[in-house]
Amino acid sequence: MPLRHALAVFAGNGLEFYDFLTYAFFAVYIGRTFFPSANPMLSLLGSLATFGVGFVTRPIGALFFGPLGDRIGRKTVMLITFPLMGIGIVGLCLTPSHAQIGIAAPILAVTFRLVQGFALGGEVGPSTAYMVEAAPPLRRGLYGSMQAFTADGATTTAGIVGLALALVLSGRQLEDWGWRVAMGLGVLIIPFGLWVRSRLPETLHAAGREAASPVAARRFDRRIRPHLRIVALGLMLIGGLTVGGFTSSYMATYTLADLHLSSTIAYGSVIVTGAISMVGDICGGWLSDRFGRKPVSLVPLILLAILVLPAFWSIDHYRSVTALYGAVALMTVLFCIGAAPSFTMITEQLPMHVRAGGFSVVYAFAVSILGGSTQFAETWLIGATGSPLAPAYYWIGASVLSIVAVALMAESAPGKLRRRTSTAEAAFETA
Repeated sequence: MPLRHALAVFAGNGLEFYDFLTYAFFAVYIGRTFFPSANPMLSLLGSLATFGVGFVTRPIGALFFGPLGDRIGRKTVMLITFPLMGIGIVGLCLTPSHAQIGIAAPILAVTFRLVQGFALGGEVGPSTAYMVEAAPPLRRGLYGSMQAFTADGATTTAGIVGLALALVLSGRQLEDWGWRVAMGLGVLIIPFGLWVRSRLPETLHAAGREAASPVAARRFDRRIRPHLRIVALGLMLIGGLTVGGFTSSYMATYTLADLHLSSTIAYGSVIVTGAISMVGDICGGWLSDRFGRKPVSLVPLILLAILVLPAFWSIDHYRSVTALYGAVALMTVLFCIGAAPSFTMITEQLPMHVRAGGFSVVYAFAVSILGGSTQFAETWLIGATGSPLAPAYYWIGASVLSIVAVALMAESAPGKLRRRTSTAEAAFETA
């Protein structure tokens, strides 16, 4: 399977992150559009709450589309969820402001976020299952890292778009229509993604014996029951990583609202983050194929947990471009290398008949519980404590959660397992 097809499989993931990160970058302006208030913090919290409400329907989408992907095929479900995401994005872009239609504006904004969350909940599981099944076994880590790569490519693109608009538009123009343009640009990828996905082969029945077994015909709750341990560990791992990912995307809002630096510096940090992330994703995926999923995840995540607080302290203390970009670069490269093998690690340990549904549930619930609340919680913590270091403590706790999960997981990299088997056989023959 060519890597370009992997990018098409994960196009929905890229669109998700472009949209959600664009929303995060323009949260201040979106808050003023739909939640005008004399108190800027209340306006921002209203915007971030709408950002988070899209996570409410993710578990519903996961429970609907994930098991469906295990029954009718990964490809079919991916062709349904992708345009549904587009409807949510376009709807939000076209929703008039509170000044124009009053209370109907925030109601419509919330509705479209709910529709989008429903589609996103069902998108990740089938696409990740597809990639694990279609990728060469000894390169699953690399191919699986395309999930993160497309997300970070979307981050970079969103940062470039945000920076370009910040340079040419006034604050008033960004609030009135600039954020709508930035968000709407993401929809342009939908026709291309649908065309490429429609040409991909189905992978569900590649291992026909398992797909046709009596177990595969049972209800999803019965099929997933023997695999609850990996589901629980997956929830911990993805939940912790989600906090880190959304804290990184929060840096633009953090730079504007708490450090009071310019919008060009804020969006510039997003570009730096995205570019470094793309390199870290590929490195993490490739290294996990070579050295195993567990060590490649554990070492960077442990270092990150140690260095997050000093990094945030330097950002707050010096409040300069150098300190901001340097600290963000350090946290980003450690996070991305450590996070890159996670999706593949979890999916490899789920059998085919529950793979799409199982990972959908893991991802949707983890992201809904911790991801959707991260930016709101960090903004509230900063306001409640008066400390700009609050996001660092929040991230440290999340990193510890992920570290524990990885430590308790079994190694799943085919290359690593094959080498262990060969070594054991050689020792047996020698004995």
